[in-house]
Amino acid sequence: MSDEARWGAGVDPNTPNLARMHDYFIGGKDNFAADREAAEAVLAIAPEVRVMAQEHQAFHVRVIRFLVEQGITQFINLGSGLPSDLNTHELARSHTPDARVAYVDTDPVVLTHGRAILARGPRTTVVKGDVMHPAALLADPGLRKVIDLDQPVAVLLFAVLQYIPDDHDPYRRVAELIDALPAGSHVVITHVVFDSRPEIAEPIVQLYRKMLGHTEGGARGREEVLPFFDGLELVDPGLVYVREWRPDSPFASGPPDKAWVLVGVGRKVT
Repeated sequence: MSDEARWGAGVDPNTPNLARMHDYFIGGKDNFAADREAAEAVLAIAPEVRVMAQEHQAFHVRVIRFLVEQGITQFINLGSGLPSDLNTHELARSHTPDARVAYVDTDPVVLTHGRAILARGPRTTVVKGDVMHPAALLADPGLRKVIDLDQPVAVLLFAVLQYIPDDHDPYRRVAELIDALPAGSHVVITHVVFDSRPEIAEPIVQLYRKMLGHTEGGARGREEVLPFFDGLELVDPGLVYVREWRPDSPFASGPPDKAWVLVGVGRKVT
């Protein structure tokens, strides 16, 4: 099978891609040499990134279970990335068979794979969109076929906001998204921070600037991530390192700040 048939038209195998790099970090095979080279450059600075990706996957399992326990049966996975062994619709339906999931991304690689692998059946869809255009996203006919915005929904923003510079006003866009959600909805945010590893912040940021073509933006710390939850009630245990968020066992993980991903779940009360 040609690369174009497998990945979709217009895919450049010589340019690193965030979704394919993440696939490499978690041990997947949907990546090119350029993705592996870029990922290894990140790992050379911060070898713990591979473990952090695995911890993030484990959080995905826990948070979907929690959300279903709160009565959530529909999910918008925003910036969903490539399909994996732990897809949101599969996790949700292991707890509630009628769960409905909309996967959202702008990456043509992700959209091609998602539509081929995930969008099977009337309760799962894959649509093009992003957090920077919340009104257009929530009005998308494909999304609205699956998601009822008169009922509570969980929006998953997994490792999305960390790549959007402040100059692009992501705080306002997230606020607009939250305003459009019905009461009882939940917003899940995960975000890399460098509070415990300040010495590697600039080298990592420079790598990703180069890959994303940004000249602006920098690392955020916990105090810069917290305002994304404005208008929401943070559920216990709040905004914490990924290993600290409702672990299945207190003995199941290492020091919290060695996996420097902050995670939080906010509930919209009114």
